[in-house]
Amino acid sequence: MSIYAVYEPPLRAHESAPNPERFVFVRDGFSLWAFLLAPFWMLRHRLWLAFVAYVIVALALFVGVRFIADSTALSIVVSILLAVLVGFEAGTLRRFTLSRRGWRNVGIVVGDDLESAERRFFDAWVYKTSVEKAHPGSGASPPAWGAPLSRRTSPEVIGLFPQSRRPQ
Repeated sequence: MSIYAVYEPPLRAHESAPNPERFVFVRDGFSLWAFLLAPFWMLRHRLWLAFVAYVIVALALFVGVRFIADSTALSIVVSILLAVLVGFEAGTLRRFTLSRRGWRNVGIVVGDDLESAERRFFDAWVYKTSVEKAHPGSGASPPAWGAPLSRRTSPEVIGLFPQSRRPQ
């Protein structure tokens, strides 16, 4: 099971509500493509600041390793370690960039794959929207266990042992 952070884009000038097709799901965990092809992966996801920082760090490490010890094996090890670091921090780099661009984190969802995570998130999102339309201004979150919405708890109910009438 993978964990995904869900980001909602800022509203465009002609939009009054968020467009669900523009939502981005960022998987938490190791990214194989970021490990294997870090610079291309960064350019594909438009991580310009991360790309510039990666190039600067990679060049500094390469020059530093060549200056300290002129060893090809050490250069390869340092390059692999940098690639592993980028692979593990790929999700963090994407979340940071989306936050900087004004995208809003609207939730975290767990799913076997991206499709099941999207389905689970949008099912909950549609349910929450329909509850808010049915009870405007309530601000109450929907019950997780699927209890009927029409049933209201009275102030006499405290904890697990409801009283049939208010104590005098």
